[in-house]
Amino acid sequence: MTKPNSVESYNLYEACELVTSSRPVFLNELHEKMDTLDILDEEEIIRMAATDLGNPRKSTPLTIGDVFEGLTQLATSGVLEVTEIIESLHSELLLRPLGRFNEDYLTRWQKGLNRKFYNGMRHLVQQVGTGVTETNTKLVRKALKRHHDRRLSGAIKQGVNIINGMIGDHLIAQQNPLAVPMTIYDRYGQPLGNKLSGRIVLLCHGLCLSYLSWHPCEDDSLGENIALAQPQTTVLYLDYNTGKRISQNGRRLSHIMKQLLEENPDVTQIDLVGYSMGGLVARSALFYAEQEGLDWLDRVGNLITLGSPHQGALLERTGHYLLDIVGKVPFATSLSKMGNIRSAGIIDLRHGSIRDEDWKYLKQRDVLPEEFRHPTKLPRHVRTYFIAGSIVEGVYDSKATNLVGDGLVNIESALGEAGELHTLYVPEGRKAIFYGVSHLNLLYDRRIHYQVIEWLKDNGSIDSALKSRKESFPEDDIEVVV
Repeated sequence: MTKPNSVESYNLYEACELVTSSRPVFLNELHEKMDTLDILDEEEIIRMAATDLGNPRKSTPLTIGDVFEGLTQLATSGVLEVTEIIESLHSELLLRPLGRFNEDYLTRWQKGLNRKFYNGMRHLVQQVGTGVTETNTKLVRKALKRHHDRRLSGAIKQGVNIINGMIGDHLIAQQNPLAVPMTIYDRYGQPLGNKLSGRIVLLCHGLCLSYLSWHPCEDDSLGENIALAQPQTTVLYLDYNTGKRISQNGRRLSHIMKQLLEENPDVTQIDLVGYSMGGLVARSALFYAEQEGLDWLDRVGNLITLGSPHQGALLERTGHYLLDIVGKVPFATSLSKMGNIRSAGIIDLRHGSIRDEDWKYLKQRDVLPEEFRHPTKLPRHVRTYFIAGSIVEGVYDSKATNLVGDGLVNIESALGEAGELHTLYVPEGRKAIFYGVSHLNLLYDRRIHYQVIEWLKDNGSIDSALKSRKESFPEDDIEVVV
């Protein structure tokens, strides 16, 4: 069967491929549940985005009590997931040697004695886990009377955001208190509460990071350098659950910005600076603001991304490919399921998917292949700037140099360059490559700080679009002028 040339026929094509190939179709209770997490009607997604997808019970920053309760619940759910993997291996070891590892016999397994045994084990763990959670919650509330509602310290906050990056969508499904709600912080690390006016710059962090990753209040941080270079500009920091779908985070950010402007009508301009996944979330927010006709989009002046995988991240593509290979090896199919525990946010990075249509019609917890990804153009009036990093220290005209990029994102992806359908047409003068910089160091490199500040200060007054692409090398290190 030839590959279809439309998204609508992709699911039928995939189903036929599964039937005609030698790959076994394995479904167990855990992954069926996972698959349903992201299959939402568009109206439902919009409704949820207007409230809080991060945690239906909470829209304020997490506390010490939330962390304790969440970790206890997470430990219990971890046992349940291990039980599912053990059952998966058990069924495969019994049925595959007999040539009966197929959908018919797996259905019989669901009704047999072994399934009753595992269901009993799951029920016991759930009951014990619930008891442990309730008991420990009472104990911690009693022991931490003064500290239960305290906000998290920097180290704990960073750890919580790492957990969210890895399994954040599962935390949402379980209503785990560890799920980070989307929050905007001010320059001093406090949840936004003061009135705003004039120009604002919102910094959006990347996968498994938090707003603290920008090191607010430190003299050599990007935020502080922007604030010093432009005293009339207010620097803000976005914090969010990076394990959620990028499109869900984009919708949520769009509605938060809408609310922000309604409460602060004197804001005259909004600039978005996104690092890695943060750049994709910012693009997604712009896309949904344009699609829904929200007024805040009209005040956006500049979008700057640092190492964002606009055309996908090599690491996630490689991981997906390896898991697919492992799934075809006898007795390893069940082990490959462990890779599916990774968050939907990570899966979205495979091709840089920022629209609901790239995943919501799939039965599997996955994203559409690259050739079926929906194009997402940039708003015409927003000046867009792309920064790419390269771990090599000089220009080498080779495919390997581009492929390696900053170690996680290749140069073409960071610059939005792909086939005709998905290329983001940003003028060459608004692109820059920084050599001798790894992916993480894009956050801290002084040359990059200077470039971001230069673009923000210029604010479209000079026609940078007519210039050539900028290339910067380690020996070009310059001091940020404020």
